[in-house]
Amino acid sequence: MSEIGADEFCRLSRIVCDESAIVLEAGKEYLVEARIGPILRREGLGSYGELVARIEARDGAALRAAVVDAMTTNETSFFRDGHPWEALREHLLPALAEARRSTRRLTFWCAAASSGQEPYSLAMLLHEHFAHVLATYEVRILATDLSPSTLERAESGRFSQLEVNRGLPATHLMRYFSRVGTEWKVADSLRSLIEFRVGNLIDAGDWARVPTVDAVFMRNVLIYFDTATRGEIVDRVHARLRPDGFLLLGSAETTVGACAYERVQFQRTSVFVPLPAVNPEPPRRVEATRPALAPGR
Repeated sequence: MSEIGADEFCRLSRIVCDESAIVLEAGKEYLVEARIGPILRREGLGSYGELVARIEARDGAALRAAVVDAMTTNETSFFRDGHPWEALREHLLPALAEARRSTRRLTFWCAAASSGQEPYSLAMLLHEHFAHVLATYEVRILATDLSPSTLERAESGRFSQLEVNRGLPATHLMRYFSRVGTEWKVADSLRSLIEFRVGNLIDAGDWARVPTVDAVFMRNVLIYFDTATRGEIVDRVHARLRPDGFLLLGSAETTVGACAYERVQFQRTSVFVPLPAVNPEPPRRVEATRPALAPGR
């Protein structure tokens, strides 16, 4: 099989960007070859030029979708990075639970949920430390991802030994998973909390189906988009977040949209709290709506 040429890389990069807004910069040719090479072999194609021609043909929609699916980054692990989960346990979730005592409803959104480790980690955290909330509140975790195949894996709740070895405490493995052949299957008590749904962060139609939420997990996602797209996404998040909710990004990410957020620090973890789109009131009024989100010492 031939290596990808400059023209084919440029055209494939444009296709991926058009469909997902993921930017493939020069130097990523090796990544395209590693992820799309299997598609060439499966389709019996001899070159990336043939692949591009097939994708750009009138009947190339299915192949185009397969290529975009293959290029979706799916790096994840259970309880990834550690410290954000400490902030959730010690500060953020207690504050949200207290703020929702009247409605007794909590809705979380894991955007770019990949193969499911993040939403399942959140479900385990709730079971371990907030059983009283699960018993008395209506709790919903929405998990979306651009890749249908990856999301199908997440919804199956099956993980390899290597996957459960990455970040999952042994006590949690024994409590919330059961062995099925060579894999581990997540317990129904976790699975029942999560709704899996295909969702594209640059598709307005998919955004229309996102409910108002109390917290958004969008970690290590914005780094794959250009600056303008990042701004559009965080602005759309702003419209979906409750005023006293929060946005949790990756440690190297920040909000860059037109809508205002306030950064609140919990030791090594930062969260972003939406400020009103039009804010004529003094800062004192904003702080009064979310007294529980005070940084930990």
